[in-house]
Amino acid sequence: MGLTRAFLLACLAAGLMAPAAAQPMAPAAVQAMPPAPLTSARQDQDARLLALLNDFARAQEALDPLGAVARGDNSNPQQIQRLFSDELIAAQRNELRRQLALLARLDRARLSPERQLSYDAFQQQAGAALGWLAPDIVALTAVRPFNHFGGLHEDFPALIGPGGALPYRDERDYRRNLALLRAFPVVLDRAIGRFRQGMASGVVESRLTTVNMIAQLDDVLASPAQDSIFAAPLVEMPASIPPARQALIRADWQAVISAEVLPAYRRLRRFLAEEYLPAARTEPGLAAMKGGPGLYRRLIERHTTLDLEPDAIHALGLSEVARIQTEMDRVKLQFGFQGPLAAFFDHIRTDPRFHPKTADELSLGYTRVARLVDAELPRLFAQLPRAQMTIAPYPAYRGKFEAGGSYSLGSPDGRRPGVFYFNTYDLESRFLSGIATLYLHEGIPGHHFQTSLAQQDLNLPDFQRFGDNAAYVEGWALYAETLGYEMGLYTDPLQHWGTLDDEMLRAMRLVVDTGIHAKGWSRSQAVAYMLGNSGMGRSDAEAEVDRYIANPAQALSYKIGGLTIQRLRREAEAALGPRFDLKAFHDQILGSGVLPLPVLETKVRRWVASSH
Repeated sequence: MGLTRAFLLACLAAGLMAPAAAQPMAPAAVQAMPPAPLTSARQDQDARLLALLNDFARAQEALDPLGAVARGDNSNPQQIQRLFSDELIAAQRNELRRQLALLARLDRARLSPERQLSYDAFQQQAGAALGWLAPDIVALTAVRPFNHFGGLHEDFPALIGPGGALPYRDERDYRRNLALLRAFPVVLDRAIGRFRQGMASGVVESRLTTVNMIAQLDDVLASPAQDSIFAAPLVEMPASIPPARQALIRADWQAVISAEVLPAYRRLRRFLAEEYLPAARTEPGLAAMKGGPGLYRRLIERHTTLDLEPDAIHALGLSEVARIQTEMDRVKLQFGFQGPLAAFFDHIRTDPRFHPKTADELSLGYTRVARLVDAELPRLFAQLPRAQMTIAPYPAYRGKFEAGGSYSLGSPDGRRPGVFYFNTYDLESRFLSGIATLYLHEGIPGHHFQTSLAQQDLNLPDFQRFGDNAAYVEGWALYAETLGYEMGLYTDPLQHWGTLDDEMLRAMRLVVDTGIHAKGWSRSQAVAYMLGNSGMGRSDAEAEVDRYIANPAQALSYKIGGLTIQRLRREAEAALGPRFDLKAFHDQILGSGVLPLPVLETKVRRWVASSH
């Protein structure tokens, strides 16, 4: 687990927002920097930097109790009880200060160009992370330890359950995991304390997120202890554990669930319903929360890695929605539909041409697109990942709770392939029109290329190999969707409509997220906007809006990242003219792992300057 992912878990566990770089855009003109010989002095500086970054990653892992569980470590239950504590925040703050001080002792000018990128990226990310641990920010974040979109009350049962990160191979594993489960009620009680601090200072969650949390807790509490989600590890125990020992484990496990875990959930539920809900704010957006407007600006920086004004993002979103609607108007005519666009949105929900009749039809569609994409890759990419990728439907038990598709990362050594999953649940709600763009985004050359190429580059520090900066990761995946035009995939009106439909969702996010958190939009106003400008169903629109309310600014990262990469390509094409090499451009974007957008922009502009 790289530093970015590890520290994200640590900050979430401490009740803080996760860090990311937050720097202004690079200057328009960047001096060319031709590669310098890798002298022994450079090699020494590079080695020192990589050693420091490796040390930093291990130090962050030691301050990441939740991340340790996610990595399969069940050896220290006391660490879990540090979650949501002032002690953990102080330790994280001190560690970041130490890291930045050690980094400053290195002579950046003596590093190789690639390691200068690493230096800059880490400095920005660590500096931003330290900013999120400042007392004024902690006062706005730690007192809201979780909500319905990403909370330990929901995530911990899955994390500790079978199929999660923790092993259940023998009695020793069961006993260690039970010790973690026994520690968890302390975490829930500590979260109540954090919520109470927020009530005292006037920094509280919205009524909507609070009501949703209460409903989630009710779901957990609806089952008796023996059928609880926490009892899932007892359903199938290894045959290597003797029956008598299994019975003892079951008895001890059920006792902890009945006497400690479920009572803690009841305490949290009672507190939220009886004390917190009456104090929760009625307006959904941060604009109505004490300190909220400033926090939203910081969240925009965190998620996009850019210094952007909410009003500018809102205007950009409106412009993109209008542009995409113009394209949609043209495509709908190719289906022989003469009515207004809003009526066409309703039409495609019932027109059989847009929906698969069988799961095999979807499978064949993705397989066909994969063959077409594979044939085009040599024209667009000089480097292909070693890791293979398979295409598979979600297992039946997962489909109901999953999106239309997703990507599962393969192993760093390439032995386990990546998997592009597609959803065959409720076929009537699936669209044939989204096959090409979904494959390009989640599979090849989207997430599979970006993550696999980074993983296989052992010269990169972990935070670049395994980072999860959404502005870069999702920005690349959105850019990958646009490659469908030059691959010829969107000459088919059905697939052209599908990519516009997906593009519209990301554009509406710019409008709706800023509308809610900077302009005081209500939930109903946000839902109405999404229904009026797309073919989404009401339940989908409501789920999207509730996500934006609970996780401000995160949804901005997709479109901002994608537009940034598209702009960098246009600038490079204009500057280099016939010397522009698309394969080389893609190498520049993907060749250094995960970078904050300002560092990526600097890298591309230096490449352009050196290519003249």
